[in-house]
Amino acid sequence: QVHLVESGGGLVQAGGSLRLSCAASGRTFSNYAMGWFRQAPGKEREFVAAIDWSGGSTYYADSVKGRFTISRDNAKNTVDLQMNRLKPEDTAVYYCAAGFSVMPGLEYDYDYWGQGTQVTVSS
Repeated sequence: QVHLVESGGGLVQAGGSLRLSCAASGRTFSNYAMGWFRQAPGKEREFVAAIDWSGGSTYYADSVKGRFTISRDNAKNTVDLQMNRLKPEDTAVYYCAAGFSVMPGLEYDYDYWGQGTQVTVSS
């Protein structure tokens, strides 16, 4: 089992920045690829970003490419999502996920999920 806890969400004005963090405990964190997904009200959950076990490869949804950066620290068992130039359409609950062998954008490949953290971007 891998237990994931997100933090760092909140309310920010359009154009601002937030940094989300996901803390993992349980099985060896460095064995897992990590992803961030989000779900806006009335919409399906969608892929945001992912990072492989080593941190050497990262993947982004087109909607966030150039604005968001995913990173991980295997010594601290954390994965972060730096979100810059936020837009109102980025408003959603953001979820951290872990998977042993994943297609980065495919949520069903991820085995463990956090409880989510709310990000609200005002216009």
